[in-house]
Amino acid sequence: MSILSEDWREAIDDVDAAIIDGYQSGVPIEERPFRRVGDALGIDESEVLERVVRLYDDGIVRRFGPVLNPPVIGSSTLAAVQAPADRFDEVASIINEYRQVNHNYARDHEWNMWFVVTAGSRETRDEILDEIERRTGCEVLVLPMLTDYYIDLEFPVVNADRFARESAGEHEESIPDGAARASTLESGTDASATRISEDAAEDLSPFDAELLLEIQGGFPLSKTPYRDVADALEADVGSVLERIDRLQANGCIKRIGCVVNHVVTGFDANCMVVWDVPDDELDERGERAGGLPYVTLCYHRPRRPEQDWSYNLFTMIHGRDPEAVDAKIDELATEYLPVDHERLYSTETLKQTGARYDDIVSSS
Repeated sequence: MSILSEDWREAIDDVDAAIIDGYQSGVPIEERPFRRVGDALGIDESEVLERVVRLYDDGIVRRFGPVLNPPVIGSSTLAAVQAPADRFDEVASIINEYRQVNHNYARDHEWNMWFVVTAGSRETRDEILDEIERRTGCEVLVLPMLTDYYIDLEFPVVNADRFARESAGEHEESIPDGAARASTLESGTDASATRISEDAAEDLSPFDAELLLEIQGGFPLSKTPYRDVADALEADVGSVLERIDRLQANGCIKRIGCVVNHVVTGFDANCMVVWDVPDDELDERGERAGGLPYVTLCYHRPRRPEQDWSYNLFTMIHGRDPEAVDAKIDELATEYLPVDHERLYSTETLKQTGARYDDIVSSS
């Protein structure tokens, strides 16, 4: 069981908590964003900036700025291999060499190594997967996202919750069982079926590409982050603000704010659950599961029967307490997804970085 670090929790005050939990998204796209944040918090912009810098230095905030959307900007897929125990480290090392691999996790399953590849085109992506297969000698299970029902790693962490958004479901006990209960629980979460292309969906202009490369690692921690980005690009700040606003509107940027380190804040009991849902029920059940407050990710990926992979719906639950996470999975399996499923707990983080877009935006 993971316990929230007392040292971390005791080191922050209510204003820090308001920044951490209140500004994981929604930071204004304007030249002096911290001034607006400060007005809302009752402090001046210098103090907001000082607090964000301290939270970053302490590792609580991984970065400040945009969260980019790999499937829109490039071509992305989840993949897995069955790495032999005596070659596990060797296989992980080969996979992690690729800049296009930004996440790699060991999971407690026959398919024991799961990673994400994002490239500038589907062709390049598939070439990388083929190369990984040749170099490791391990068959690769390729599972691109086909439908997004709900994806959001933004959730409160300054609490004693055992799983993500536990406090959002505090009213759950007073809600009757059945459809009315599900409807009420789903009402606060926007879950809908959004089809995802395996090819880069957005035709980026040269300036868009330069801008994304400049901000991929986050914004400068200053009172004028957008102006600093504009200066780095030798561009007008108004043009940068307009383009960032448009990139958020078209889905290249998912949100702008503090990207919280969920592991540092105790949410490391994270389980990926895969479900064998009848195809004609997939959208209905995917939207319903994605609308639950404790489900942080919900998406459709293809079955691969030729590789004995029969699962087509993926959900993630993030928690501090494995028992609480398992209880929520039991609830999912009983009330919302009464189908065959498997639970793939993460046992080790092998690589975790933001997707790098240097190759992505410059290739086609």
